[in-house]
Amino acid sequence: MNTPFLRDGPADSPLTVVLAHGAGAPMDSDFMNHIAAGLAAQVAVVRFEFPYMHRRRTTGKRAGPGSALKLLDVYRDVLSALGDPSRLIIGGKSMGGRIASMIADDCGVAGLLCLGYPFHPARKPDRLRTAHLADLAVPTLILQGERDPMGCREEVAGYTLSPAITVSWLPDGDHSFKPRRASGHTEAGSRDRAVAAALQFVSSIT
Repeated sequence: MNTPFLRDGPADSPLTVVLAHGAGAPMDSDFMNHIAAGLAAQVAVVRFEFPYMHRRRTTGKRAGPGSALKLLDVYRDVLSALGDPSRLIIGGKSMGGRIASMIADDCGVAGLLCLGYPFHPARKPDRLRTAHLADLAVPTLILQGERDPMGCREEVAGYTLSPAITVSWLPDGDHSFKPRRASGHTEAGSRDRAVAAALQFVSSIT
């Protein structure tokens, strides 16, 4: 297992939250650092990078994520390296959360945490990525900005989602939960709200 990990939080935590990054930013982006630090106040957090992002870090060469099948295999390898899946809540930012959602039931994890789920590509609302979400059995929290271009509040209301899924909305947030200044909300405040909701979700599982 050559995938490097970033670990935060208490070593004796009964559960560990495993987070993968989104398609365009690494595991230590400002967004990921903020979320991981907030969660780590109460629960162990492990972050990892898919190979294409790790190569970008080490070589400076930009490349796309590659096939979903390869990403799924990497996530499965990460879970194998971390041990008992029943003690893991898996997920990630955008693409990372989507990949986790595609293996969550099969891997026997305790829960799924998606940080801005890409229900469809931006500006392509007809290309839904929701089929597997209708039958998802694992307890799931999706944290979503109200005006996310990959699935806003009005759009998601019309999707068929499993009763195991809870969607928690970040007021006026975009795909990274950032609100417009005129909304009266702040980016840091939205991220803190997301952390609080995620910690409540974790506590409901423990």
